[in-house]
Amino acid sequence: MTSDPTVVSRPGVAGRLSRMIQLPTVSAELDARGPRPFEDFVTLLAELYPLVHAHLERERITDFGLLFRWPGAAASASPVVLMAHYDVVPVDESDDWTHPPFEGRVEGGWVYGRGALDDKGPLLIVLEAAENLLAAGFTPARDVYLSFGGNEEVHGAAAASIATSLRERGIVPWLVLDEGGAVVDAPLPFALGAAAMVGVGEKGILTLRLTARGDGGHASAPPRLTAVGRIARAVNRLTPNTFPARTPPAITRMLSLFADKARGADQTLLRTLATFPGLTARAFAAMGGEPAAVVRTTVAATMQTGGTAANVLPSQASATLNLRIALGETVGGTMRRVKRRIADARVEVTVLESSDPSPESPTDNAQFGLIVAAVNASYPDAVTVPFVCMAATDSRHFHDFSPAVYRFAPLEMSNAQRASIHGVDERVEIASLERGEKFHRALLQQLQ
Repeated sequence: MTSDPTVVSRPGVAGRLSRMIQLPTVSAELDARGPRPFEDFVTLLAELYPLVHAHLERERITDFGLLFRWPGAAASASPVVLMAHYDVVPVDESDDWTHPPFEGRVEGGWVYGRGALDDKGPLLIVLEAAENLLAAGFTPARDVYLSFGGNEEVHGAAAASIATSLRERGIVPWLVLDEGGAVVDAPLPFALGAAAMVGVGEKGILTLRLTARGDGGHASAPPRLTAVGRIARAVNRLTPNTFPARTPPAITRMLSLFADKARGADQTLLRTLATFPGLTARAFAAMGGEPAAVVRTTVAATMQTGGTAANVLPSQASATLNLRIALGETVGGTMRRVKRRIADARVEVTVLESSDPSPESPTDNAQFGLIVAAVNASYPDAVTVPFVCMAATDSRHFHDFSPAVYRFAPLEMSNAQRASIHGVDERVEIASLERGEKFHRALLQQLQ
């Protein structure tokens, strides 16, 4: 990386990420920890990236939203918004981490710790690119906004306020780029090689609470159906086949691009799947796991409550369901299908959180072409393909008024690394951070 004349020699990218990780910005524990780690993080950014703070306009939007504006050469052009978040999820103290999760250990070419991938690593490479370009005297072709939220893991109110603020100012981003996809190896059993998976849409969210009431009493003389049994029956009726399987256009396009790179039987299979979306939907649904989640709305029971003692019938029981709504469907339609499947008027269904899935952003426009060019500069062996994000990102607050919203963190992630996000031993390779910085630098340099 340092051979590039536009890069300033600032050794210590791993050390900078390590210092970010050492601040436990756990948004779910804000009440217990207080705001200090978050404020310390804002102060740390000013120390680590002095040129960004000297040359870019800055404002706080809510207590946890950071918005930087980098004025471009063409002030009238619609801007680019690069997003990330600096809060992290909690750590289960019973989990056995190789290194303490907030130590920020740098070892063997890797940086370990909570947030290395989600999402302090992606935030760092945006700032690294900006700092290096500023040092080289670079001015982007159009305005660039850096939008950083501090509560993405608890519904993203900061990012929502930033999006609302820009919209109220009449600012319609030309491109929004947030976390989501990554550079992965062999994303499908029959699609080999490296692929930059760019999320062109994301599934919606619906969190429901099912509640049932029943007669309390001694467990020695139970009724035919207790409150717990009624809830268990309702959950059991919501099978994986509750929702139909459909192939989003992005997945058809992804398969077509993979087919262009494949050979032999794999190419034949990929071309067949790209030609017949109905067949793809059935095949992915049969595979289960992530492939099945791509083509249908998923439902998972995640929490349950009820009862006070082993020998007492509870008068009330409940279960919490987390649904990820497939592209093309709606919250309202999903609710109606859930109630029809439960088919029990004595089970009350309450909405705790909801948002419709995003529309699909196009792949035949200049914005997606810019992402492809930046991937070619940083990961020349990877093919850039669209896909559907199954997790929610802060970018969902922009898709109502921005025509091109994409989700891609330009970092290499193995299956084990992906599993470490919100899990144990989260880590990122230093070489991948350097490539990620090169991606953002190329993207900004090639803006028109």
